[in-house]
Amino acid sequence: MKPVSNTTSSTAAKPRLTTSAMIASIAAEGQRTKPAPFGHALIEVARQRPDIVGMTADLGKYTDLHIFAKEFPDRYYQMGMAEQLLFGAASGLAAEGFTPFVTTYAVFASRRAYDFIHQTIAEEDRNVKIACALPGLTSGYGPSHQAAEDLALLRAMPNMTVIDPCDAHEIEQAVPVIAAHQGPVYMRLLRGQVPLVLDEYGYKFELGKAKQLRDGADVLFISSGLLTMRALEAAKQLEADRISAAVLHVPTIKPLDVETIVETCRKPGRLVVVAENHTVIGGLGEAVAAALMRARVHPAFHHIGLPDEFLAAGALPTLHDRYGISTEAICASVKKWR
Repeated sequence: MKPVSNTTSSTAAKPRLTTSAMIASIAAEGQRTKPAPFGHALIEVARQRPDIVGMTADLGKYTDLHIFAKEFPDRYYQMGMAEQLLFGAASGLAAEGFTPFVTTYAVFASRRAYDFIHQTIAEEDRNVKIACALPGLTSGYGPSHQAAEDLALLRAMPNMTVIDPCDAHEIEQAVPVIAAHQGPVYMRLLRGQVPLVLDEYGYKFELGKAKQLRDGADVLFISSGLLTMRALEAAKQLEADRISAAVLHVPTIKPLDVETIVETCRKPGRLVVVAENHTVIGGLGEAVAAALMRARVHPAFHHIGLPDEFLAAGALPTLHDRYGISTEAICASVKKWR
């Protein structure tokens, strides 16, 4: 791991951060949050669905699945530190008519157990729902825990639906939807005290659909997950510089809502900025760029994402500044490109 100092010029005026900031909530100070939305939403669905079981690899407490375990102890399987076994067993349960919701860290699903997901779940089109914490740069513990490339890996897998929800409101809505969907799903998971954002916009999650949250004449943010929250914050801050920004939230990375994306980008005169908590290789940005090229729509285009490198360890606020995905960094980039 490459530790990074938190005394760079962009953060020098901020208070010195401690080690706890490596695993701190992504919620800003004073922001509204909701505890463990995934765990609570899964309980509500499971009360109506006896086929739903919960499975994890020694990470129930750290993926909010422990809430499900307390409510349904006979439907909870703690498989130990054996992710390949976890996904193989989930496939077997799905073959027998169960609907497993499987949790671990995103690095362990997308890297350590990739072949088992590919061969036993995706190829067999098994009805397994994979919910993975610490996606992208939501851990300060360096490359071993930073799943910067999970979307690229999973969206390349046939039969796999891929979702990157923004906040607690969307996670609560997504859980029953993916439970009703037939087939394997990979969902990035925000855990613990999760920010509440989208309820202010009257938002409703629909699988495979992008939704415009606000309109604007100068800039169009196309974003997913954590970066939709940051794009909304940036849009509000840019108003002080008389820059009007729209935000198109794209929670489903695969299948991509190409029609909505292309039509939204047809509006002339706007800078299009794709923002994602993922490497610039193989994620939402490249998917959007390819869709626009195929449709022969060519707006001014920029991409905010994590660099194609192994990321540093350190406090999350410092790392988000360093790699350009903090609200302040996004605003600075947009003003430079305008």
